[in-house]
Amino acid sequence: MKKSYWIYVGVLAVLIVAVAVYVSSTGGRSGKGDGSKPAAAKENIGNFPMDVKNGGAIVEGVLNYGLVSDTPFEGTLNSAFYTGEPDAEILQFFEESLFYGNGDYEITNDGAATYELSPDRKTMTIKIKDNVRWQDGVPVKAEDLEYAYLIIGSKDYTGVRYGSALFQDVVGMEDYHSGKAASISGIKVLNDKTLTITWNHANPSLLTGIWATPFPKHYLKDIPISQLPQSDKIRKTPIGFGPFKLSKIVPGESVEFVRNEDYWAGKTHLKGVIVKVVSPQVVLQSLKKGQIDVATFPTDQYPTAKDTKNVQFIGKIDLAYNYIGFKLGRWDAAKQQSVMDNPKFQNKQLRQAMAYALDNQSVGDKLYHGLRFPATTLIPPSFPGYHDTTAKGYPYDPEKAKKLLDEAGYKDRDGDGLREDPTGKKFPIRFLSMSGSDVAEPLAKFYIQCWRAIGLDAQLVDGRLAEFNSFYDMVQKDDPKVDIFAGAWGTGSDVDPYGLYARDVIFNYTHWVSDKNDDLLAKGHSEQAFDKSYRKDIYNQWQALMSEEVPVIPTLYRSEIYAVNNRVKNFTVDPNSKLTWKDVGVTAEKPQVE
Repeated sequence: MKKSYWIYVGVLAVLIVAVAVYVSSTGGRSGKGDGSKPAAAKENIGNFPMDVKNGGAIVEGVLNYGLVSDTPFEGTLNSAFYTGEPDAEILQFFEESLFYGNGDYEITNDGAATYELSPDRKTMTIKIKDNVRWQDGVPVKAEDLEYAYLIIGSKDYTGVRYGSALFQDVVGMEDYHSGKAASISGIKVLNDKTLTITWNHANPSLLTGIWATPFPKHYLKDIPISQLPQSDKIRKTPIGFGPFKLSKIVPGESVEFVRNEDYWAGKTHLKGVIVKVVSPQVVLQSLKKGQIDVATFPTDQYPTAKDTKNVQFIGKIDLAYNYIGFKLGRWDAAKQQSVMDNPKFQNKQLRQAMAYALDNQSVGDKLYHGLRFPATTLIPPSFPGYHDTTAKGYPYDPEKAKKLLDEAGYKDRDGDGLREDPTGKKFPIRFLSMSGSDVAEPLAKFYIQCWRAIGLDAQLVDGRLAEFNSFYDMVQKDDPKVDIFAGAWGTGSDVDPYGLYARDVIFNYTHWVSDKNDDLLAKGHSEQAFDKSYRKDIYNQWQALMSEEVPVIPTLYRSEIYAVNNRVKNFTVDPNSKLTWKDVGVTAEKPQVE
């Protein structure tokens, strides 16, 4: 369905649980770097339908939504403050952007508000429709969207959404963020339903990445911004203007929603939705028993699940990719920018060698059965207009990796099979990887084996996997124990990579900085970049730069698969579809069981 994130600010990037697959004792490696063909993929996401098929008549019913996670959800139920994908899945039922998007993720005038862009493309006038109301009956006002900018732009804001170029470029935002001004001069509330936002520069990402999710000012304004994430009004009784209203929450376990009778787009078919955490290990059994109707489905389990009779599988290429990141520096909180001062991985030949050492083709084919596939650039193919199809990335080539290490001076000087650094010192590589299932550890060990095969002494941080919250804490706080880490990004709907890789954004967890990177990122959202051919050329240059410098190793592109009970109707993952949660229904009171 059209999750709220597809029309989010460009930095809608969430750190998502990396993996849950089985690795055989052989590691699934070809053992060659000569271009030999890997085993044929068993599945292809292009063969999946994007819509469920159900010709039945819709009846009143409650849908059970499975939130597939091996840990409790955090429960920060506000789009300005959440950090994990589980919370985002809950938010989609009651919190909305004012804008819908089309198949290219560009905003349209079909949602809860309409927009007009000024001739110089620096000012947007947003008008909220008259029938849009918060779930407590109060009208959604222009000041509610202004309030969202006041929260995220505040010096007291503790979340991670401020890094977007669109936020930082709003006229007057810098003075407001530094505490020099009490308001944002570039945002003007004209009346209850209309406001204008003016930016210093014209930016094509306005059409795909503008923040248009308002917050209920009348409901939240008495809570200091620094205390909002911990407040009951965020964690226990949040409100939105979406299709459902939260009626009950069991922290970390489940959320119950009831129909929003006053939903601006019309009453939903469903009486309600129950969202409950389901472990990846039991999700298939839960689906077979009819305990859940809809769930994102682990791709590694698909071959054993595809013949399940009471569910349908739909899917597409996700707006996401997996990667290995190098800790090249630290975040300077005073300067609000990355500083690249960690010497350990400054040699790009070392980073390139570690990229060539990874057999991602075998991981995708044998472990994910073709439903994940090798990533070649940091713009995934879910952005077909900007993904560089000619990029080769780093195909598995251990001999080339060894040669690069030799040239860089990383050699085995004491004959123990492990390379020392160019000064002759031991060179341990501390690798942070996340738990996610019973088989996440074998996968992490597979990566370690790949690096050891070229003579690098990689080892897990603290000798074990880190659970989600600990992993995120160590990465974000630049824990000195971490040399490299395995993560994944959901890109959001905006192709602009500024929010992940600019020097002044907190999501640049590697802290790699480069003047050329600064230049290309700036050009990528410049006024000239409204010309799509120009923007594509700039992003091709950026993809080539990132591949050459390899501050992160893109490893796998991801397929997004949903398992859907046969009683569900009008559920889709097609970005071109106009269907939303309002249209989803069920054609039987009880789920089908196998």
